[in-house]
Amino acid sequence: MSEFLLPIRVYIEDTDAGGIVYYVNYLKYIERSRTELLRSLGYGKTAVLDDGLLLVVRSAKVDYRLPARLDDEIIASTFIEKIANTYVIFRQEVRREDDVLCTAEVKVACVSQQGSKMRPAVLPKAMQSDLRDFVAV
Repeated sequence: MSEFLLPIRVYIEDTDAGGIVYYVNYLKYIERSRTELLRSLGYGKTAVLDDGLLLVVRSAKVDYRLPARLDDEIIASTFIEKIANTYVIFRQEVRREDDVLCTAEVKVACVSQQGSKMRPAVLPKAMQSDLRDFVAV
């Protein structure tokens, strides 16, 4: 299993008046980590758009454990729990050194853009194959 790591610095725009990272920004950090994982595999934001597909967050379960603070150096990590035909379940963490600040389980679905309703669609086989290196064992 490989884990994708994205270093992040906490800026003042990420924090509340007390210098603590505002809770919703953890979602931004883990989104960036997932996006950069896909980009590192050659799947930029428009990669599946060319096939008439979209990758959308279906659900997110987040557990906030410890606060990050202004100017902290943190790491957003991503690995894959499960790859199915139409979705991927990501396990993600935000850490500061050895401290786990936030954990998340994010289900990302592949949907077709055809028609007025977005319907589940099969993830491209090449993408499924490329993502397997990040599946937790």
